[in-house]
Order: sequence, then structure tokens, then C-alpha cells
Amino acid sequence: MTTPVIILILLISPLLFVLIKGQVTQQAINIKQYASIGLGITFVFFAIGHIVKTHGMVEMLPPWVPLRLQLVYATGLLEFAVGIALFTTKYRELAAKLAIVIFIVFFPANIYAALNSIGLGGHQWGPIYLLIRAPLQIILIAWAYFLCVKTHRPALIATTENNQ
Repeated sequence: MTTPVIILILLISPLLFVLIKGQVTQQAINIKQYASIGLGITFVFFAIGHIVKTHGMVEMLPPWVPLRLQLVYATGLLEFAVGIALFTTKYRELAAKLAIVIFIVFFPANIYAALNSIGLGGHQWGPIYLLIRAPLQIILIAWAYFLCVKTHRPALIATTENNQ
């Protein structure tokens, strides 16, 4: 059950680090940039999972899905490309929008795996795992939209001059 915790740590760490650094240095923070870096790291983690846990990923798909192995590799490459694109200013917003689509489109595989107790990343718990996975999906979608797609002004760190 450590996978959701790892995902949250990878997602949040870059933004948390820069927010703490911003408090210390009294500098403005580009929330979109660091939230996107966290999401990018998370997507690279997802892509690695498709390579390291290929067999388990194949099992997450119903038997009637054609070319399941090739589909797992292709989606892993897609996740890797989205992850890398999230690190670049030019493609960041498009990549975040694609991330949202991926979270929505791939979720049925998580439902199938949980309902069939496929032993990968918590799915072996059965349908109860969806009580963890569904909120995690919502967090990831909200993170991608509100922190990576939506326009922000840089967060200003309060100083004693600003408070007077």
C-alpha cells in the first residue's frame, strides 16, 4: 500500500521544498513551475512502473483488450513523454491537460483491477482499494488543473515591509 504514499511524496516534494525555500529567502514562487515538476516526476514514476511491473500492468487490463503488452508499453511511453513535457515551459500546460485526460481514461483499468483483485499496487485488496485510489485520482486531477493548467500570479512571501 506504499504506492499511493510514494505518489503523493513525489507530487508534493518539489513545491513544498520551494515554498519553504521561498519563506527563508523571501522570494516569489512560481507555483505552476514547481507543481508541474512534481507532476512530471510522478509521471516518470508511472512510466517506470510500466517497464518494471509490465506483467502486473497487463493483468490490469481485461482479457478481451487486444495487444495488452504493447498497450502497456505504449502507455508507459506516453506517460514518460508527458512527464518530460511537464518539465519544459513550452509544453507544460499541454502536458498537464494530457495528464488529466490520462487520469480519466486510465481509471477504468484501476476499477477492473480492484474488482478482480489483481495483485499490483494495492489492487489485490479488491474493491476496497477504490476507496483510496478514487480520491487519489481526484487529487491528481485537481493538482494538474488548479496548479499546473490554471494561471497563477507568483506567490508572494510576506515580509515585515509588506505587513506595515
